[in-house]
Amino acid sequence: MPLEINSREADGVTILDLRGRLVQGPEVTALRERFNEREREKVKNVILNFKQVEFIDSTGLGMLVAVQSQMEKVGGAIRLLGLSKRGAELMVLTKLSTVFQFFDDEQAAINSFFPGREVKRFDILDFVQSQETSEPDKA
Repeated sequence: MPLEINSREADGVTILDLRGRLVQGPEVTALRERFNEREREKVKNVILNFKQVEFIDSTGLGMLVAVQSQMEKVGGAIRLLGLSKRGAELMVLTKLSTVFQFFDDEQAAINSFFPGREVKRFDILDFVQSQETSEPDKA
């Protein structure tokens, strides 16, 4: 399934709703091109909504790190929204949980770009652990 990317805006923050797989090939290229367009438009704050992303491979992770660096150079940032349990585990295992801010609530992700607004913090380790305890053992 090709990666679908829909763009919208809320409170001056660009939200890219992703659907499909973030994997090597046209999927990663398409998302990279979207970031290049945002950079030309002087967009600095972007939320990537992963609620409908089925899979992320190592190329997808590498691209995320590259665009985070690209955004930081222009004074911007990326926030990740709605990672699946598997996606969250991947971020912890690769230590990318130290690079990105994660959210499970869209308004909290938006608020994180504005000093002084209340931000409900998302603890990725608590999320992964809670998912492990809520699943029955598969013996």
